[in-house]
Amino acid sequence: MKTLTSGTMWRYILFSITGLLATAVICSLFGSEKVHFSRVWEGIVGANGNGFNQDYIIYVQFRLPRIFLAGIVGAALACAGTVLQAILRNPLADPYLLGISSGAGLGTMLAVIGGLGVTVLGISSITLLSFASALGTVWIVWLLGGRGYKGGMAGLLLAGVVVNAFLSAVIMFLNSIAAASQVQTTIFWLMGNISAIENTSLLWISAGIVAAGVVICTRFSVWLNLISFSPEEARLSGVNVRWLYQGCFAVSALITAVAVSLSGLVGFVGLIVPHGVRLLIGPDHRLLIPVSALAGAAFVMVADTVSRIVVPPAVMPVGVVTALAGGPFFLYLLVRFGKKLHLGG
Repeated sequence: MKTLTSGTMWRYILFSITGLLATAVICSLFGSEKVHFSRVWEGIVGANGNGFNQDYIIYVQFRLPRIFLAGIVGAALACAGTVLQAILRNPLADPYLLGISSGAGLGTMLAVIGGLGVTVLGISSITLLSFASALGTVWIVWLLGGRGYKGGMAGLLLAGVVVNAFLSAVIMFLNSIAAASQVQTTIFWLMGNISAIENTSLLWISAGIVAAGVVICTRFSVWLNLISFSPEEARLSGVNVRWLYQGCFAVSALITAVAVSLSGLVGFVGLIVPHGVRLLIGPDHRLLIPVSALAGAAFVMVADTVSRIVVPPAVMPVGVVTALAGGPFFLYLLVRFGKKLHLGG
C-alpha cells in the first residue's frame, strides 16, 4: 500500500465532494417535466402572485428532495458494502447478501397486505415496518451466525444467505396470495423505488444517521486495513477484532436498513461502487470509505435521473437502472484496472 498523507486524503475527499455537488446540480436540471429556472426563483406564488408557481413546486418540493434522497441511499449502500467486504474478506459481500433487503421487503409486504395506512410523526407504516423488519433480520442473522466472532465471519455470511433465501420465499408466498393492486405496489418497491418524500424531517434524520455511520466507519478504517490483511495480525497489533466485527456490522446494518426502508431494494450499489473506487484510488480504507460513500451518492443520483427521463412520463425503477448501468461500467473498470483489484490494505 502506498503511503497516504493527510494532504492527499483531503484532496481526494474535497474533489469527491465537489464532484457530488456538481452531479446534484446537473441532475436537478433534468426531469420528465420541463422547468423554467427563471421562474423557480420567483417563489411559490410567482412574480404576479396569481396562483401557485408550478416550476417552483416541481423543482423545490419534488425534484430536489428526490435527488437528496437518492444521495442518502447511495451513500449508505456504498459505505456498508465497503465495510462488509473488509470484515467478511469477501469481494462479493454487499448489504443485501446478509438478508437485510429481504427483511425490509417482508416488512413492506406485511404493511401493504395488512392495509396499514397509519403514520407516526409523519412517517408511513411501510417505512416504519420495513425499517423494523430489517433490523430484526439483522439480529436473527447475528444470532444464527454465532454472533459473528464464535463461528467466524463465514458463519455470519452463511446465516445471511440462508435467512435471505427463506425470507425471499416468504415474500413470494405473500405475493401469490395478495390482491393485484397490492402486488403491483410491492413489486415496484422490491425493484427499487426512489420518490420525493414530503416529510423533510425524515430526510434530514436519515441523512444524519447515514452521515454519522460513514464517519464512524471511517474512524474504524485503520483497523479495517489491518483486518483486511489477516484477523490474526490485527489481534497481534492490539485490535479488538470481536468488538470491531460487532461495531462495523451494527453500523453497516443500521445505515442499510435506513436506505432500504426509504427506497426499496436498489441493488448493485453496495457491490460495484466500492470495487470501482478501490480500482481507481487503492484499498486504503481511510480514503476508500468516505470516497465510496460520496461516489455511491452520485451514482444513485445519476441512476435516478435516468429513470425519470428514459420513458417519460413513466418512471423506471431505479434498481433496474443501477443494475443495467453498473454492470458494464464495473466490467470496464475491471478490464482497465484489474491488476489493482485486491481487498487487502
